[in-house]
Amino acid sequence: MSSVAKSIELLAEGDSLEAATEAAVTEASKTIDDIRSVYVDNYRAVVDDGRIQSYRVHAKITFVIQEGAVT
Repeated sequence: MSSVAKSIELLAEGDSLEAATEAAVTEASKTIDDIRSVYVDNYRAVVDDGRIQSYRVHAKITFVIQEGAVT
């Protein structure tokens, strides 16, 4: 049996790189089933007054397309 996967890109923010990545997966999982992986393509830190305030990730979420599903 073969399968087909699709990737979407999300931008997410959090107090750490892990929290930002988790936020991307959590939000995607609200409407997408069968998420298989997340790839952080890029990240940035928001700086204010010389201190890092938060982190932002550009994440690629990959999931398997179910047979007969509309995407």
